[in-house]
Amino acid sequence: MTKLPTYFLSHGGGPWPWLKAERGSMYDQLEASLHEVRREVGQAPRAVLMISGHWEADRFLLSSAAHPPMVFDYSGFPEHTYHIRYGAPGAPALAETVRAMLERGGVASGLDPQRGCDHGTFSLMQTMYPDAGMPLLQLSLRADYDPAEHIKVGELLAPLRDEGVLIVGSGFSFHNLRTMRSGGGAEASAVFDQWLNEILVHAPPDERRQQLLHWSAAPSARAAHPQEDHLLPLMVAVDAAGNDAGARIYHQSDFMGSITASSYRFGEPVVAMSRKMQTA
Repeated sequence: MTKLPTYFLSHGGGPWPWLKAERGSMYDQLEASLHEVRREVGQAPRAVLMISGHWEADRFLLSSAAHPPMVFDYSGFPEHTYHIRYGAPGAPALAETVRAMLERGGVASGLDPQRGCDHGTFSLMQTMYPDAGMPLLQLSLRADYDPAEHIKVGELLAPLRDEGVLIVGSGFSFHNLRTMRSGGGAEASAVFDQWLNEILVHAPPDERRQQLLHWSAAPSARAAHPQEDHLLPLMVAVDAAGNDAGARIYHQSDFMGSITASSYRFGEPVVAMSRKMQTA
């Protein structure tokens, strides 16, 4: 079986795939990049393991429901967005396999049979796999936000890439809601994005890890991520890729008018990307 790449994907705001009429072209570039992810992965993976920036617990938990419910973890959106359904099946057997992998690696973990899909997961999956046939499980963040522990988890999950499991970190390269809502964030998002791209695409793997361990010292780091819940999924995706190279697969400097946002792939695509989607 072909080894799959891993991804860190900026997941946009709320239930955006169901808000195209209201939001116009805001999400066109992000949507196109997600379609390209599906294309470059090629034949459908065995399952998707999503590390969501919208779920955290005192230890790493895996959703183990056979039929995951929906988690509407947002507010202020139109009423119809609280009745949407992304009906992908769960993967309880795989959840137990992953839990055991983490435990063997010395990482405390568990199963959550009640946890459903939050918008960090279903917004991406609706766009990439709208037929909702792909088995899906989520991995929580650990609530202490320790980057070293999340990097370690990525390393332990790496063998799943050879078993047809697509590992996706779902967050956002810039996540300061206060400044985004006030129309700010242009400079901070651009500065932090430049640093992120330099270490993820151009730095050697060992330096990449070291820089991520100390990410808060990066230029505009805390202006970009006052709380790092939307950055930590990146740590898992990076180390699940081992020493594989990173590539930026989505980038725009005018998200919500002025925000710079990016997504990344680690490892080679199964199917070569079209040239128009490649970015430095």
